[in-house]
Amino acid sequence: MSREFLPGQIISYPYLWSWQDERGETEGRKSRPTCVVVAVRSAKDGVTHLALLAVTTQPPQTDRAALEIPDTEARRAGLSDLKRCWVMVDEYNYDVAERSWYIEPDEKTLGRFSKAFMMKIAAAFGEASRNSGRRINRMD
Repeated sequence: MSREFLPGQIISYPYLWSWQDERGETEGRKSRPTCVVVAVRSAKDGVTHLALLAVTTQPPQTDRAALEIPDTEARRAGLSDLKRCWVMVDEYNYDVAERSWYIEPDEKTLGRFSKAFMMKIAAAFGEASRNSGRRINRMD
C-alpha cells in the first residue's frame, strides 16, 4: 500500500464503538467519517499504525469527551452535508493500514481538518486517553 495517512485526514471506515465491542460485536455497523488522529509508519517493517476517531451526528452524552466540529472545519473535512457533528476523543480504533480488512488502498480521503483544529483534537484525545480512553483493536 503506497497510500500516505496524515493526522487530520477524514476517511470512510466501519468504526467499531466500544459498546459494540463490549457486546462481542466484531464489525462496525456502517462506514462513517473517521478522523486519523495518529499515523505512524514503523521503521522496522514499514507498516502504518493508525489511531482513528469516530465522527458522529449524535450529540455526545454528558459522560463522553467530544469536540463539536465548526462549520469551517466540516467543509474542509468534506462533512458539509452533516448539520452538526462531533469528533469523539475518548475512544479510538487501532488498525494497521497495510493489513486492514477495512481500508481500501486506493480510496480517497473525504477531506482534512486544519492543523489548528487537529491540535485541539490531539490535546483532547491525549487528555481523554490519560483518563479513560478505550482502544478497540481492529487488526485481527
